[in-house]
Order: sequence, then structure tokens, then C-alpha cells
Amino acid sequence: MEILSFDTLGSTQAYLLEMIESGEISTDTAVLAHQQTEGIGSRDNHWEGGRGNFFASVAMVSEHLPEDLPTASVSIYFAFLMKKALQRTGAEVWMKWPNDLYDAEEKVGGVITKKISRFAVVGIGVNLKKDQNRYSSLDTDISPLILLNIFLEEVEKKPKWKEVFSQYKIEFDLSKSYFTHQNGRKIEMKNAILCEDGSLDIDGGKVYSLR
Repeated sequence: MEILSFDTLGSTQAYLLEMIESGEISTDTAVLAHQQTEGIGSRDNHWEGGRGNFFASVAMVSEHLPEDLPTASVSIYFAFLMKKALQRTGAEVWMKWPNDLYDAEEKVGGVITKKISRFAVVGIGVNLKKDQNRYSSLDTDISPLILLNIFLEEVEKKPKWKEVFSQYKIEFDLSKSYFTHQNGRKIEMKNAILCEDGSLDIDGGKVYSLR
């Protein structure tokens, strides 16, 4: 996979989306920025920060994703792979449903996915060194480029959704102390049941993970 590296971008995900729309990208591509000024977060929030932190996005042709991966669970899938990449560096992180990365009780990063044309575009932000966006940091010396390569190694293994789901559901109970959001509503997860397609059954209602 080609890696494009920049000193500063407004948003790595917005950059990829623009390149796909203009036809300048036609295959799997990763973008890394050493500094991001207008990062895209969940629910129209921003994920910004300075040098030493991780700002990257990956565009993947849909046909290159696992055949059994539900469209609504792409964020879960890639957040789990980033969790595994961080754990390979020694970080003790876990994944809050559906796309947030936590160190103990503190959020340190997250994943957001958009579908455009033939591509899934996965944006990832992780505070490695500094808290510049009201979240905590891992306080690690790993370089963003090394972390990106470790993450891409996990992606290139192309684990099936069934395999990822079977591993993730073991730690899902950690999410039950938190809330999620759906259509502008804040929803408690204490009674949530994780379904095989990555959605939640909460008091008989379905909550989907697409972000």
C-alpha cells in the first residue's frame, strides 16, 4: 500500500476523500500527517493536535475488505486492528464500542469511517505524546510512521470479521459502563447485548455502529 506523508494537513481523511472524488486515487492508499489542524471526529467533533501524535487515514477498495465484514461494522473492525497495533508497541489499550481507544478510563484515540465510491476511508487519531484535544495521551515515544506500518501489517493480514468479532466480544463488557450516541441521543450501554453484526441490542432496540 502506498503511503503519502505530509508535514501538515487539515484532515488526512478529508484529503483522501477529495483525492478519490477527483479521481487521483484509484487503489489502496494511506496518508500520514505530522500535524493536523481540522481533524474529523465522531458526531462532527474535531480531532486536532501537534507533532508526535498520530494522524492517519487509509482508503481501501471495498473489494479488498473481508467478504464477511458487515458494512455497518467497518469502524469496529479497523478500531480493533489499531488496538492490536498499539498493543504490539506495549500500550495497554482497549476498545470502547464502537470506535474509541481507551487507556484505562481515559480516551486516547478513535476511528471514523466514511464510504465513498468504491472505497472505505478510515480516519484514525491517537494521542501518543500530548493532550491537545481535551483527551489523554499514551505518553509513548513510538513514531507515527512506525505505528502506521504496524497498523498496515495488521490490515494486510485481512482477518475475517468472524475472527475479529470473536476476540472483541470478550472485552465488550468494558464498554457497558459508558454511553453511546445514536441520532443525537445519549444511550446507556449497561444493558447492551452485542450482536454478531456488531450492532447493539439495547432494551429491544437496535443501535448500529456505523460512524
